[in-house]
This record gives sequence, C-alpha cells and structure tokens, in this order.
Amino acid sequence: MEKVCRDWAKQAFGESLVKAEYWNDFETNAKAAAAEVFRVKNFAEGEAKLQELLKEYADRTCGGIMAVGGEENPALKGIYDRIAASGTAVYTDKFDIYEHRATADIGISTAEFCVAETGSLCVDNYSYEARVATMLPYVNIVFVNANYVVENVSVACKIIGRVFDKGYLGFVTGPSRTADIERVLSLGVHGPNKLLIIAVEDFGEGN
Repeated sequence: MEKVCRDWAKQAFGESLVKAEYWNDFETNAKAAAAEVFRVKNFAEGEAKLQELLKEYADRTCGGIMAVGGEENPALKGIYDRIAASGTAVYTDKFDIYEHRATADIGISTAEFCVAETGSLCVDNYSYEARVATMLPYVNIVFVNANYVVENVSVACKIIGRVFDKGYLGFVTGPSRTADIERVLSLGVHGPNKLLIIAVEDFGEGN
C-alpha cells in the first residue's frame, strides 16, 4: 500500500514534538468532536475492543469490512485474518475494496498521529484503499499509537513538511458533519457517521 511516508517515527518525528503527555487534551477534544475514544495497553486488548465494536454494529457487517494497515503492521494483519476466519468478509486488497466500496459499511484503518489541540487524527491517505476505507463506510474504526500525540496543528504541519513530497494526507476530526441545509446539523452525510478510535499504548512494529 502506497504511503506518503513509510516510517513516520524515524523520518518525521523528532525534537520532542511528539509527546504522550498531550494525550488527555487529545482525548477531551476528540470526544467533544463526537468521536469515541478507547485507550488500550496492547493489540490483544485492541482486538477485544474491536470485537466488541463489531458486535455492537453487527447489522453493519453484512456487506463486509474494508481493512487497511495490515501490510505495515503484523498485529493488525493477524486481527484481520481472525475476523475473516470467523466468517465476516474482510477486504484488504485494493481491487476487493473497490468492488465492495458501496456495500461495506465498516472501514478499519490507521492514523499516523493525534493532534491534541483539535482532537484530530492525521491520516496518510496516499493509497486508494486507505482513502476509501476512511471516507465511505458508515463506521470508521481507526487504530493509532497512543504515544504519538502532537500539541497543535502548527506542529503537525511542521512534521508533515519533513516528509511530504506528493500524495494525500488528511486530518479527521470526529464523524462527518454538515449544517448547510437550513443550518440543521447532520452527521454522516459526506463521510462516516461514526468515528471510533482505538489508541494502543504498545503499538509494536509498523508504527
């Protein structure tokens, strides 16, 4: 899967710009933006939480799940394989994601880091499959390293500037929302209706 940067921790972070101490501000602001945030110690706990969420949204799994990030992180790949083995269709290949983009109501993806000031996630959406998995489903579940938090958007842009050459990056702040029709707030019109963040303290390999 193509990415703007293959290793954000080594190539983009540094100078103490990314600090776990900003976590509380991120969590508060992310929840204020209507995201749901779950902090876990490791991927075993992350998988248990993911299974809880999939059970909660079981009616949305009938069309399958689009899942990205497994190529870079063996722990995620294992989780996706076990979900598929349980009988739920999991689409990880670009062409499968393209074919099922209109019917898969759940997308599982990863983020590079969190922005405390806005409660946002920075997502590396260079690849087609990453863009589709984060933008089209009703539910977007995002795994992120709980230790990778920057203070504000200015710092985030400084980090991005170190590695960006071409491609697509984005900031995701809560579920999709719009109020352009009679100034009535609606969720999920231009993107996911739900943003569920699983922050893993021990993210292991693959950033």
